Amino acid sequence: MNAELNVRQLVAARIYDTEEEAVEDALRCLLRSRPDVRIRLAVHRYRTEDMSLAKAASLAGVSWAQMRDVLLERGVQPRLGPETLEEAFDEVAAVRRRTSPKTLGKPSV
Repeated sequence: MNAELNVRQLVAARIYDTEEEAVEDALRCLLRSRPDVRIRLAVHRYRTEDMSLAKAASLAGVSWAQMRDVLLERGVQPRLGPETLEEAFDEVAAVRRRTSPKTLGKPSV
């Protein structure tokens, strides 16, 4: 890839309407193509934000149990169980999305 390419050129060529749109698409593509980056980002956000284990697993594209194991391998103690009713609903929704017949077999980002 040419090192001279930049976001402004993508907008000037009318490939994207805005620089923000180009960056968002680039990040989406990066996360789809690099599972290791998704996992590292999920671990970081789990450590630094008030993110549930289910949300971290969904971001990483792995199961709840796999995310728990990833956290333990990296020295992060999982916070088990939702602390609020909203978190409980979010966890249920994440499980439903991951087990929906429409999404089975598709990687999630």
